[in-house]
Amino acid sequence: MSKNNVVKLTGRDTITDPLTELLRAGAEQLIYQAVEAELLELLDEHSERRTEDGKAGVVRNGHLPERELQTGLGPVTVKIPKVRAKTGEPVTFHSALVPPYVRKTRSLEAALPWLYLKGISSGEMGEALKVLVGPDAEGMSASTVSRLKQVWAQEYRSWCEERLDKDRWVYVWVDGVYSGLRAAQTKLCSLVVIGVNERGEKRFLAIEDGVRESTQSWRDVLLKLKARGMNSPQLAIGDGAMGFWAALEEVYPETGQQRCWMHKTMNVLNYLPKSSQAKAKQALHDIWQAETKVAAEKAFDLFIKTYEPKYPKATLCLQKDREELLAFYDFPAQHWQSIRTTNPIESTFGTIRHRTKRSKGCLSRDGMLHMMFKLGLCAEKKWRRLRGFDYLAKVVTGIQFKDGVEVTEVDQAAA
Repeated sequence: MSKNNVVKLTGRDTITDPLTELLRAGAEQLIYQAVEAELLELLDEHSERRTEDGKAGVVRNGHLPERELQTGLGPVTVKIPKVRAKTGEPVTFHSALVPPYVRKTRSLEAALPWLYLKGISSGEMGEALKVLVGPDAEGMSASTVSRLKQVWAQEYRSWCEERLDKDRWVYVWVDGVYSGLRAAQTKLCSLVVIGVNERGEKRFLAIEDGVRESTQSWRDVLLKLKARGMNSPQLAIGDGAMGFWAALEEVYPETGQQRCWMHKTMNVLNYLPKSSQAKAKQALHDIWQAETKVAAEKAFDLFIKTYEPKYPKATLCLQKDREELLAFYDFPAQHWQSIRTTNPIESTFGTIRHRTKRSKGCLSRDGMLHMMFKLGLCAEKKWRRLRGFDYLAKVVTGIQFKDGVEVTEVDQAAA
């Protein structure tokens, strides 16, 4: 073979998988929590050792110098604590998870997706940690695993109780995220709410267990958010098939409704033969990409007229949410890209659906919620402020917009 036929591949180490990026972001915290659990177990073992004045005989004593652990996900910084014995024989803390002098482990790449796919259970976590460090994980006792599990559960519970009245929430995106895993013969679903405040900062507001996205499940979620102090958002964006909208009208009746164009497009196209889908998809794009609401209405009517004779179910699917599909025209044009779809949720949890849909295992509901919570917060750290965030204050104060442009007093007088 000629040397000229050998092509050098570049970028092989570049991480392009969104889930891998999330796992890398959370790996440092995961290792920290696990090492802390190991340390607490050691301190418990020596809890009977006391000084003459009754104080603990074995105590924390700072940390060893930070070092980078080269993993399949990229470099992760680790910081191992030290202990000091005030009485009796010397005591040294050695982490079974991150042994001394270890600076490289490719197995972390296999362990974290495994944790994600299998969820948080005491029995499986032990196996996962063995995958993480190999045979050295034999030193990880059941009590250490239990501590780690409790840390994640407590973090989730505390997060679910955080007050929301410190911010003014302008838009919320909602969706039901199916993990693809099953528990007790029931497909697991999380009800997810993401909000953006008046400063343009996006945050997860709820990741709750749901039952097939029912109205009752969504009502419970909204009532909890209201109890935590969430104001009535100006607009909620979501799929039209959910029980969310009936619950919204009960709990936050003043909030506007915007149906997700991505979901609606897929739903409409499902009623059409594949040979017609490409052309119909472009016709749907002509509606929500129109510069003005009047132009969108004309494109809407054209779609109905074109496809209703042969495909009445497709046009009925579109027509039933007509007003809610065009609600975004009454908000700043700078926000249209963000409020026409539930993309903030889809982009974060799309990989979760992909990774779990083929799994045949059984995951506990709590385990699923805790893992989605951990992955979600990792993603949240990388979110940018909403495009056109300086217009959010105007939306909050009730300034009117028409076709994405602020309506002035002159415009109102002319009308």
